[in-house]
Amino acid sequence: MRHSPGRIPDPPRRPAPRPGAAHRPPRPPHPPLPPAGRSGRRRKRRRLRLVRRVLTSNVTITLAAIAGLLAVALNITSLNPSEPKPPALAAELDLSTNELVALLTRTDMDAVAADAIAQAKRRAHLQQLEEERKARERAEWYRKNRDKIEAAKQAEKLRAINPSAAQNKAYGKLMNKLKGWEECWPSLENLWERESNWNERARNPYSGAYGIPQALPAEKLASAGADWRTSSPTQIAWGLGYIKARYGNPCKAWQFWQANHWY
Repeated sequence: MRHSPGRIPDPPRRPAPRPGAAHRPPRPPHPPLPPAGRSGRRRKRRRLRLVRRVLTSNVTITLAAIAGLLAVALNITSLNPSEPKPPALAAELDLSTNELVALLTRTDMDAVAADAIAQAKRRAHLQQLEEERKARERAEWYRKNRDKIEAAKQAEKLRAINPSAAQNKAYGKLMNKLKGWEECWPSLENLWERESNWNERARNPYSGAYGIPQALPAEKLASAGADWRTSSPTQIAWGLGYIKARYGNPCKAWQFWQANHWY
């Protein structure tokens, strides 16, 4: 069939399907062949997917966690303060061998200076020995005089207190009861009222008798305690001992005093 010049030809017509024939879908056209560069990109994408699967797998994650724990443990061990660190080396201090030699040279000392230092050390040592000797002597003196020192302290304390006659009588009444002479308390009270007015510092201007029981000589009270000059209990203890040895009890001592005005 001829076409006139300048006219676009009509597309070819498909033949009409025959009556009763099954309808078939048209076949898809064949995909065009990929150019040569696309195959390389596809292989690269496959490798990336493989690497991603490996990195996100459970085994890889577990190995990474174990490695992290080991690194932390090593850091903690290196920072443990209980372990002594080795001394720093010259290289770590940024000191060269020449600098170390120069440092040693600067600290060289002549014999005169060294002798002066040695003499100072000797004097310090001798002074330390002397101080230690004096400390031992003081300790020994205190050990030997401890009783006297304590008695002096107690006497000073009693002097500061300076008990009254009523307080001294309270001591006397209690100690008389402890001796088993409770019924003789009125006799003892009257006896020492006449002798000293229950004054622990009372002194007879004629005989020198001293204290609540008027011991004669006064130093006899020292057998009861080193604080005999000021301690009411010490003087009372001595007086009750004297009464027991001489009269048996305060009742008999008071009877004797009433007849003789001394006991």
